[in-house]
Amino acid sequence: MEDLLLKNRIDFMYFFDVKDGNPNGDPDAGNLPRVDAETGMGLVTDVCLKRKVRNYVQVAKECAEGFDIFVKEKAVLNNLIDASYDIPTVKEKKDEGDKREAARSVMCQKYYDVRTFGAVMSTGKNAGQVRGPIQFTFARSIDPITSTEHSITRMAVATDAESKKQSGDNRTMGRKSTIPYGLYVCHGFISANLAKQTGFDADDLSIFWEALKNMFDNDRSAARGLMSAQKLIVFRHDSELGNAPANKLFDLVKVEKNPETVARSFADYKIIIDRNSLPTGITIEEIL
Repeated sequence: MEDLLLKNRIDFMYFFDVKDGNPNGDPDAGNLPRVDAETGMGLVTDVCLKRKVRNYVQVAKECAEGFDIFVKEKAVLNNLIDASYDIPTVKEKKDEGDKREAARSVMCQKYYDVRTFGAVMSTGKNAGQVRGPIQFTFARSIDPITSTEHSITRMAVATDAESKKQSGDNRTMGRKSTIPYGLYVCHGFISANLAKQTGFDADDLSIFWEALKNMFDNDRSAARGLMSAQKLIVFRHDSELGNAPANKLFDLVKVEKNPETVARSFADYKIIIDRNSLPTGITIEEIL
């Protein structure tokens, strides 16, 4: 519907923290928490955050019509792409280019993550490529993180042979990596122009904000410790192309830490927004 179309560019800053956990392990470094080798700042990839959004929407919407998830566990993507060619509006097209565009439209309508984040769908019968209206940067910690490794003991065994070897103090040992505390910030961008192309609308945006607020509470694991969404600051432009560079808007937000303490909670930080320097045509909303 016309009134659901996004007509304004949006930029946002998303703050979340982790306590006694590993927010995003690096498989190339023994699954240690990701870190910037030069600065010591912790990193969480955009792929990790998008995965959590997908998982939340999948659970919250139960794959209802228009809210299925394309990139999900054990999904055979080529089969899903090929299925789009069985839709009557696609089958009736004679030209291959028209078929591809029709299939692309079907995929956007059916899958929330396709019309939100985009997808490459040329590996099957070719439904083309979609540039999603929402993109993330890596999340980066405000301060350097300290990664700690903990020894853990395996009490149970998988086979009789292992049982004979494991007795008394001779038990299988393992390792678990955590950081005591880290506050991370991610920068995000929402393009009204690309939203028109994929069909991403105001209802989809509401679900996205909902996911950012609640996704950690629906994605708990022992490895990730206590992860919590703490702050979501939204810069809304009054035009489709925007009224100011995103980096200038992000610079209006300062994070201060209590210099007398070692940060172990969000309360040790203060987030300050310079509203007096806000450019014309920009409004700020604190959703969280």
